[in-house]
Amino acid sequence: MIVYIQSFLLVVLEILCCKIFFEAFAKRKLEKRDLKNYGIILSLIVLVYVIALFLSEHIILKQLLIIVVTAIAMTMYFKLNYWRALIFATLFQGLLLAIDYFTLWLNVSIFHSIAEINESHYVEGYLIAILGKVFLFMVVLVIRKRIGGKSSEVLMDTEWLRFISFPVFTIFTITTFLITSGNLANQKQEDLFLVIAFCLAGMNIVVFYLINDILKRETKLRENEIFQLQARNQTNMYRSISENFDKQRKKTHEYKNQIMCIESLITSKNYAELEGYVGKISGHLNKELDCINTNNVIVDAILNSIYQETLDKNIAFIFKINDLSEINIRDEDIVVILSNLLNNAIEACEKCIDKKVIKMKFVKEGNKVIISVRNTYDGEIIIQDGQIQTSKRQEVNEHGIGIGNIMDVITRYGGSHVIQNDKNEFYFSIIIPQ
Repeated sequence: MIVYIQSFLLVVLEILCCKIFFEAFAKRKLEKRDLKNYGIILSLIVLVYVIALFLSEHIILKQLLIIVVTAIAMTMYFKLNYWRALIFATLFQGLLLAIDYFTLWLNVSIFHSIAEINESHYVEGYLIAILGKVFLFMVVLVIRKRIGGKSSEVLMDTEWLRFISFPVFTIFTITTFLITSGNLANQKQEDLFLVIAFCLAGMNIVVFYLINDILKRETKLRENEIFQLQARNQTNMYRSISENFDKQRKKTHEYKNQIMCIESLITSKNYAELEGYVGKISGHLNKELDCINTNNVIVDAILNSIYQETLDKNIAFIFKINDLSEINIRDEDIVVILSNLLNNAIEACEKCIDKKVIKMKFVKEGNKVIISVRNTYDGEIIIQDGQIQTSKRQEVNEHGIGIGNIMDVITRYGGSHVIQNDKNEFYFSIIIPQ
């Protein structure tokens, strides 16, 4: 009976490793844990165990059935079509067979024959089998790290090395058990060694999923922070647009009164006063709200809003633009790029004592869009690996998220960027292919 339980536990470890292997290539159909997901994995464990038990002498048929059953179960569990699931199931089974072959070679190298293992070294044989499953787990982890999704990428290389230390510790512990197993006095000690070995192997998987769940939760929190920052940027932009419309309505009313006054002066032929009055009101025309026109509503709204803000803050805003009506960049991504770049530029210029200048280029040239912002600044900017290391004491996280958002947009469109700073000027240039 104990032999059957131990064999079943080995199958459990194999299927859990198989699940982790598939997670490197596909997402679950149901993100939340429920009875259906647990039922699929449990059913797969039972089916594989039954196939292995009754077809132990028919190796090829056993392997084919296990591959088919695994593919069906993983199609139900993951967002995969059957043929892809069949390919991945075959790959995993090949990996499992290679490690099982290594385990068998290790057994024979130590105990000289399988018959000797079954007769007098059955504990050592199971310990080596468990050791093989831990090796399988480590190989699957490496595959997941190299190919896996977001949650595996959040963990840095140094952190992965720390996590891998746990299965390495398990391997050393089971190896120690193997070395000392020959000195065991009774059956209870042998069973205790096997229980500890199984628990250690199982704890590796439990710790992996525990860390994975923590990373997913942190990723969701990070994404929520980014979403909130984007929402604030867009809200501020739309609020600014609304304020500009209000100002435009007031200006329209003022212009009507001014035109009536001009008509009155013309009628009375008071040309001297008319000349002075026209000269007085024309000085305000340089602050016309819609002085920037790129044939792109979103770009116009942002740039006109920024232009008014720079006028109010005595910042020179120099720009070069052309017709942007045909650019293939989503409106929300334009908001992310322009609002973050120009808001950061305004903040930097506000801290300047002397020269306050922002130079912007937003043009479509051939099959690419060029967006560049150059601004003056006082102080020190640290750039490491193409990333800005901000020294702002307030809202440090938000500043980092803003730059990170720009990088995400650039990556999504397959673009490139350059960040430079010299002679108290900061330069951020982006090229996005069209």
